[in-house]
Amino acid sequence: MTQPDDSVDWFSGEVATFGDRLAGAREASGMSAEDLARRLGVRVTTLRQWEEDFSEPRANRLQMLAGMLNVSIRWLLTGEGDGLEGPTAPGTLTATAQSTLADLARMRAQMLALSQEMGQMEKRLRTMLRAEQ
Repeated sequence: MTQPDDSVDWFSGEVATFGDRLAGAREASGMSAEDLARRLGVRVTTLRQWEEDFSEPRANRLQMLAGMLNVSIRWLLTGEGDGLEGPTAPGTLTATAQSTLADLARMRAQMLALSQEMGQMEKRLRTMLRAEQ
């Protein structure tokens, strides 16, 4: 097994999603999902939906998250700016494992985009159905 490639930006927009960065920053801070949710005043299920990219926090919660996790809002959203560098412990991921993780992140982003597109399409369909009545 090989050490992780130092040139890989683990939390970049191409490799990680908002949820990946949020979960990574929360774990790096040593907080559990329950702890962070309680401090933010949200339900644990809400925080998990953010970490799994099923939904995103509003601006006020995003600002609170960044402050509590000691990262910039820009980093949470894009992977650029003040945030985590990557895993702190030496890893043993092979190139294949790294590639697979990148593929999963890409697929998650595609899934989120499709989900948003489906929501917009459902909204248009409801509007059309109401107009026909």
